[in-house]
Formats: sequence, C-alpha cells, structure tokens
Amino acid sequence: MNDDVRNIVLGVVAAGVSAALGWLSRTYLWRRRLRRKQAFFGLPDHSESLLVVNRNAGGPELSVMRHDVFALLELSALIKDCNAHARVVAHDAAQQGFGERTEFCLGGPASNRRTAAHLSSLLPGVHVNVEAEAGADLGAFRIDGQDYRMEGGRCEYVLLARLTAGERHGARPVFLFCGQRAITNQAATRYLARHHERLARRYGSGSFVLLLKVVNSEAYGPDVVELVADVTRAARTPVPDAAAADAA
Repeated sequence: MNDDVRNIVLGVVAAGVSAALGWLSRTYLWRRRLRRKQAFFGLPDHSESLLVVNRNAGGPELSVMRHDVFALLELSALIKDCNAHARVVAHDAAQQGFGERTEFCLGGPASNRRTAAHLSSLLPGVHVNVEAEAGADLGAFRIDGQDYRMEGGRCEYVLLARLTAGERHGARPVFLFCGQRAITNQAATRYLARHHERLARRYGSGSFVLLLKVVNSEAYGPDVVELVADVTRAARTPVPDAAAADAA
C-alpha cells in the first residue's frame, strides 16, 4: 500500500469515526432532552395521560369551544413528543384521584367540574367569580387580595399550574389551564409548549402556579402572553375565613 492509498484510507476512517461520534453525541443529547421533558410532564415512554375537557358554559351538553379544541391539539403534540398516549375525558366523567396518570385539565370552574375540584382542594387561595349576576366581575380572579378582571378581547387572565399530590415518588402531575375565556386556555397551552424547558429548569418536578395575561386577543389571538406573577405560595395558602378574621 503506497502513501496515497494509505492517506485515503485513513481519511475515510477518520471521517467515519467523526460521523459516528457526531451521531452518538446528537443521539445522547436528544435522549437527555427527551428524558427531561418526560420527567417534567410525568410522561415516560408508552404511558397514558388524561385530557379533561370542559363544556360550553352556555349549555349542559359537552360542547368543546373552538379555541379549546386548538388547545387540545397543542397538548396532544406535547404528549406525542414524549412517546406517550392521551385519552380525552369529559370533565364530569373523570371520577378518579390524581397522581396515577398525568392530567391536563382545561377550562375554568364554571365549565369544568374537575377544575373546580382542583381549585378547592389544591389551590384554596384562588377565588374565581362564577356568579351569573356578577356583571363586570364575572370570571374575575381574586388572589392574595388582588382582583384580576377580564376586559374581553383586550386584557384577559389565565392560570397555568403544575400540581403534584404530596411528595410521593413517581406521582404524576396535574396541569391546570384555568382561563377567563376559551382563547386564554389556548394561550396557556401555547405558553407551556414554548417555555416548558425554562419552567423545568426553574421548578424541576415541583409545583408552580403562574398568572398569565393575554394581551389584545381580539387582534393577536392567543400569541401575546405576559407573565404577571408567580402566585404559587398565595394560591396554595387558604384564605382566612372572613367571620373568623372579624372575630379576631
């Protein structure tokens, strides 16, 4: 074998080794990123999750709003990326505890009984005004003594929460998208899809509750979203009973 042939062979071998190392490196990074994503969402390979859908607040029948359908599509893509499966369940048919399967719960307490139950048991510091005679206060959030009222199409709020039941190892989280309108639910799912890596770095596998503001949805749809505050502590702290506070 002369020098030219030997150099060609060595060049081919070096290129092959370099390509193999590059492929192995990319595969390792992709798998590590996937595992982190699966851990954040509580979705190991081939696991099952629940998409708990609400109903149109204007009627008793299960009728999912158009923007909620778009939100379900956003979530379905996330679940598929984790190599997991989703099962759609009506809000009044999801009669089970939490922690066994990851749950994505969509809609406010007026249209989703499951959300109402989660707010009552897991987020006692959040009050959502669902009284029909509330007028301009309908759908308003009250958190830590502050009211967040909706201005339809201009300024609307949504809670994005990742909640876990205690510290039980392997417990699956509940993701809550509690918005003042259907378009805010979609905005929250899109925010989660875009920022889940940053949220995972900050919160790990712990709980968080974020208050988001959807800006000018009439013009921008669900795309312009601002983080108002991390309200985790206030949302998880029970509000003192008014009568007890007066007596004190």
